[in-house]
Amino acid sequence: MNDSKELILLDTHVWLWLLNGEEKMTNSPCLSLIENAVKYSNIRVSAISVWEVGMLESKGRIKFPIDCLDWVHNALNAPGISMVPITPEIAIESSRLPGKFHGDPADRIIVATVRKLGATLLSHDRNILLYGKKKYLKIIKT
Repeated sequence: MNDSKELILLDTHVWLWLLNGEEKMTNSPCLSLIENAVKYSNIRVSAISVWEVGMLESKGRIKFPIDCLDWVHNALNAPGISMVPITPEIAIESSRLPGKFHGDPADRIIVATVRKLGATLLSHDRNILLYGKKKYLKIIKT
């Protein structure tokens, strides 16, 4: 990704890692890409990621030092980040992804969002990375 003005969509786990200062992100080669995109307010998070964060927190798989909703509001107000709603186009695209892709609805929405925006996805998800190798979306491994 050479154009720092290109849109970047963060997979849910990358969003969590980034905003929580996880070492996985502070040492990631993607950090400079994110920093450049922030300058142009070109970081996006899918609305489905908000749902995923809520589900992970409610199941005890993640914990925040503050209320989950407060964390989400703070994370969405971080510089350069904005949320992409699930539009009818994204919803339908998620049900018609080319090739073979697994049935996880959240992953399907994230992939469809990237495709509809013409964005690049930052992810560490093995299934999505394999799908990206088939050239169905632009993706960079974190």
